[in-house]
Amino acid sequence: MLGIALGVAALIIVLSVMNGFQKEVAGRMLSVISHLEVFTPDGAALPDPALTLAEVRRHPEVVGAAPFVGEQGLLARGETMKGAVIRGIDPAQEPQVTPVAAELQATALQKLAPGAFGILLGADLARNLGVQEGDTVTLMAPSGQVTPAGVVPRLKQMTVAGTFSSGHYEYDSALAMIHMQDAQRIYRLEGPTGIRVKLDDLHRARAVTQALAGSLSGDLLLLDWTRQNRTWFAAVQLEKRMMFIILTLIVAVAAFNLVSTLVMTVQDKRADIAILRTLGASPRSVMGIFVVQGALVGVIGTVAGLALGLLVAFNIDVIVPALERLFNATFLPKDVYLISQMPSDPQARDIVPIGLISLLLAFGATLYPSWRASRVNPAEALRYE
Repeated sequence: MLGIALGVAALIIVLSVMNGFQKEVAGRMLSVISHLEVFTPDGAALPDPALTLAEVRRHPEVVGAAPFVGEQGLLARGETMKGAVIRGIDPAQEPQVTPVAAELQATALQKLAPGAFGILLGADLARNLGVQEGDTVTLMAPSGQVTPAGVVPRLKQMTVAGTFSSGHYEYDSALAMIHMQDAQRIYRLEGPTGIRVKLDDLHRARAVTQALAGSLSGDLLLLDWTRQNRTWFAAVQLEKRMMFIILTLIVAVAAFNLVSTLVMTVQDKRADIAILRTLGASPRSVMGIFVVQGALVGVIGTVAGLALGLLVAFNIDVIVPALERLFNATFLPKDVYLISQMPSDPQARDIVPIGLISLLLAFGATLYPSWRASRVNPAEALRYE
């Protein structure tokens, strides 16, 4: 029973943590990226951004849309240099599509005025550069300008207007936002390079992408949030499936122990089985006795495992910090795992199959020992009694 309970609990806890990890990281990703992006194949400015924006907003499932400039650059402060994703935004429209921009709408976002060349840095990026609000950084654009001395990069002094924190290290350490008009001037663009879109239901992103692809004018590409991070989501799903298979082996080992336990019980109770048979018990009834015994072990073990697993899964946010304080360790470095707290999201679609598989393995484990008990020959069993 203990083996089955531990196996079931381990399955529930691990899968719940993996669900929570996926949900937490996806939520933090979506705080800085949009549900859907529209852009040109070559990354150049949109041919008619006003028309494209109107066509996107016409879709009934679109709740917000904002133009943007997406480029890359190098930020320098003294001798420290960091590569960054430079996002040119419209401060008036960006809060429609990202929660981070909505949080900054009344504060730092107002400081991004056209021509002021202000910049918002991710919290970790600002920390790595050693800057804070009011300091200046140098933005270097990758495409240079031709001079008599050769091709030199374009440089622009930017004033740090503030910082933001999404809780996602990948973006907090590499994303910088500036006013869209400033981005167009620095990167010599005629207009925005794309449109970021927020949907009423983020899980409908692929369906909306297909619908918009057939209705937008011009040669444009559309990319939803699941495909922007396709490799990461595919890796998490693969890991989840493999962990389910591996941890199910724990329950299988417990079921195998149940087989050996029942075989030993049958061997020990041969004389009692023989007496029952001489009193008129049928092989079927004898087999039923051991099936019930094994099934009871499986049911109690499964229920205990479900209770233990759910108890830990729903309280993981309390248990893990306590263990970290006890051992003075950090289990989730945010620069490796993207988040620093252990999340948990128990889901019925995982818990129900775990319980059913455990019960099936336990029931299956009773069949062979029970069949052996029903085949005991009373005369052979009582010969030496």
